[in-house]
Order: sequence, then structure tokens, then C-alpha cells
Amino acid sequence: MWLLPSLSLVANAAARIYYRLSLAGERVPSKGSVLLVANHPNSLLDPVLVAAAAHRPVRFLAKAPLFTDIKVGWLVRASGAIPVYRHVDNPDTMKGNVDMFRAVHRELAGGAAIGIFPEGVSHSEPGLATLKTGAARIALGAVAQRHETFPIVPVGLVFRQKDVFRSEALAVVGKPIRWDDMAGRSPEDRDAVRELTHRIDAGMRQVTINLERWEDQPLVDGAEAMWQAERDDNADPARKVSRLETVTSLLAKFRNHPDARSTQLIEDVTTHCRGLGRLGITPGELKADVRLRASVKWGLRRFYLLGAPAVLVGVAGLVLFWLPNWLTGRIATAMRPKADQTSTYRLLVGIALYVLWIGSLATAAWWFGGITTGVAALVLVPVVGVVGRRTREKWRGAWKDTRRFFMLRSRPAQIASLQRRQREIGERLAALYEEVNSEQ
Repeated sequence: MWLLPSLSLVANAAARIYYRLSLAGERVPSKGSVLLVANHPNSLLDPVLVAAAAHRPVRFLAKAPLFTDIKVGWLVRASGAIPVYRHVDNPDTMKGNVDMFRAVHRELAGGAAIGIFPEGVSHSEPGLATLKTGAARIALGAVAQRHETFPIVPVGLVFRQKDVFRSEALAVVGKPIRWDDMAGRSPEDRDAVRELTHRIDAGMRQVTINLERWEDQPLVDGAEAMWQAERDDNADPARKVSRLETVTSLLAKFRNHPDARSTQLIEDVTTHCRGLGRLGITPGELKADVRLRASVKWGLRRFYLLGAPAVLVGVAGLVLFWLPNWLTGRIATAMRPKADQTSTYRLLVGIALYVLWIGSLATAAWWFGGITTGVAALVLVPVVGVVGRRTREKWRGAWKDTRRFFMLRSRPAQIASLQRRQREIGERLAALYEEVNSEQ
């Protein structure tokens, strides 16, 4: 368990290197017993994001075969994970779960944070899978020993493109689930287990996006983006997830009880988003300020990106790390991971290759330039890699903004028409949302 004390720090660094990570929502209690329950869309990277969001050591439950897996077993053991024995893996080992429950209850009694993925399996479905009862039974069993409840905190993991390096990722910490009224119930009480599992499911759905099918994602994203743009709503990532889940719920309601108004609204949102897509802009960008004064300020703030230091670092980082970056993709692909394991393999392979590469460059620098040069290379090469990557991302963002500026300026009549259309759709979305809320 040598990694456990620094797990959150290491996880935060790894997650931010691989993804453009945002942490949002509530704060996980910094001390005392807590059970973290999270969705499971991305294999071993899910514990990484949960640990990053927790800001404290977390002991995760993990399926027993991972502990002996030649590729990741060392990491699972080092992080202090607790093995769970599943019937699907080996029916003969199920009795080992007695020790699992005992270990978890002991950790919770000692004030530890325990992480569990109640879906029971990593998957690539568009919404939550049916929850297993393990989290509820753990909580009820622990409270029977402690004689007091502790926070059960949902954590929602949301990925834009989970298998793409430097794509967006979000970890949302929800409000603790209410269950004080169940303090006297037993883990053998099936009604209590069922009710607490239902509450955990409801809490997790508040911080996750649960589509009926992946084909709905562009529609849901577009409606939420229009809603935010037209209402100038808070851009906080947790609020965004809440809006996305609301739009998803409305879409499911429309499908179950279709009417002319909802059908027309869905069609209008889809048509508007397709029109913006052809122009290469989003609903928020449609409302961008393209007046000359604002544009000059924008340019001045980014002028440094054209300077020699930024260009030097950006290009140096690309050249220095081209080979390990290329090898990472090739080797990870050759390992034929499942869809929900792609990022895990790429991260683990990348860490190994990059460490070897940086060590090789530092050794070469020491060989040719002495110990001082070698130490300097060991320190500076990773810095150049990280800063160079960030610089190139800013170049891409600046190019996209520049293209959008000229496109918006060159089509004033078309843009004005789209803005009016978007404003009208946004008002209809808001009215419908208020109407549905008032019925509940």
C-alpha cells in the first residue's frame, strides 16, 4: 500500500496529464468515514478521477483478478485496493467476500474513505447500469458496527471522448445521500438494502448523464448549450451536468408521451445545431462579441503565443516527445483493449515509455555534458514537454477563435438570423423546463 498516502496527489497529476480535467460540485469530507459511490465508464481511470476529486487517500474495491493481472496488478496492490470476489470470475472464491466486508467495515470504523463502483462492471453504455446491492450492504453493515451513519457521497464521471488523449473529463462530487433514517437497519434486511440502493441510484443520477442511446448526445448537448447561452446561465461544470441530465430527462419524457409541441421543439433544436455545425461554431460562440475593440483585446492577450519563447517551447516539446507519443499509441492499440479500457492502457503504457524516455535523455545529457547537464535535463525535459503541450493547445484554440471571428464578421445577415432563431428556441426550452418543474 505504498502508493495510498499519496494516491490523490498522483491521481490528480496523472488525470490532468491525460485529460483536460475539471473538478466540480461539493467537497468530499477531508476527515472521517466516507463511502464514495461512482459510475464506471472508463476502467482503471475511474478510480484515478475519483481519487483526484476526493483530495484524500481512498481505498477502492476492485475485482480480484486485477490483483494478479501482470499489467496492472502491481498498481492495484500498491494503491491499497480491497479485492472483491465475483461469481462471474470464479464461483469457488465467493467466500472471500466475508473478508472483503470485514476489511471494509474495519476501514470505515477507522475513519477511512472507501470507493466503490456500484454498477459492478466498467462499461461503455450511455447511462448507468442497474446498481448492485454491495454499496448498500457495506453501508448498513458498517453502521451496525459504528452505531452512527457516515456520508455516502456520489461522484459522477463525465467524459467527452474518454479514449482520446487531452479530451475533456469532469468529476462532479454530489451532495451526500440522505440515509440517517436507516441507521438501525440490518444488511440482511432486503427491504432496507433495496431502499438504500434506490437512494444511491438517485444520488448518482444527479451527477451523471444518462442517455437512452448514444445517438441522442448531439441533441442533448445542443439543447443544453442553447439553454446556457441564451439564459447566461452559470458555466460551472456541475451546473452543466445538471442541465444535461435535465434535458436528457425531458427527452425521455417526450419519447414516452410525444405531442406536437415537443416533437417540433426536438426538430428545431436538431436543425439549428446542424446549421451551426456546418459553420463550425457552437451556440455559445454564436453570441461571441466580434466588435473590433473586443477583438483587439483578445489579440493582445494572446500575442505572446507568437513570440520566440512560446514557439521554441511548443516546437521543442513536439520534437522531444514525438517518438514516445507515437509508440504509446502503437503499443496500446496492439494490446487490443476493450472500448472502456483504451485510456487505461494508453496511460499506463505512456507513463512507462515517458519515464524511460526522459531517463534516457537525462543519461545521454550526463554522458556528453556531465552530471550538472544530466540533472538539468532530468528537470527541464518534463517541463518542456508539459509547457509545450499546453502551448500547442493554446495555438489550436487561438486558431479556432480567429477563424470564428472572421466567419461571424463576414456573414452578418446569416448570423443575425441564427441568433434570433436560437433566442426563440432558448425561450421555448426554458418555458418547458419551468412547466415540467411546476408539475412535479
